[in-house]
Amino acid sequence: MEWQRSEKTLKPPKKGNVRKVIPSLFGQPEKAEIVVHEADDLFREVRIENKLEDAEGNKVKLKQNAEVDVTVEADEKDTTPTSA
Repeated sequence: MEWQRSEKTLKPPKKGNVRKVIPSLFGQPEKAEIVVHEADDLFREVRIENKLEDAEGNKVKLKQNAEVDVTVEADEKDTTPTSA
């Protein structure tokens, strides 16, 4: 699956994988728990709604153990230059 990225993308993307797929419970949507390998230990997992679209607009969802790229994007007004 390939996504269009803007010029404001953190490069390169961080690597991760889907640790587990959490089924829909009590009216909550299905979630994918993604482990970001380069994150600090206490902040390594992120959960997102497991409802995506591929490049052709087809509805898809992530599988358990899938390898993913985690990309951070921000508007230029929400960033500040670094000295390094």
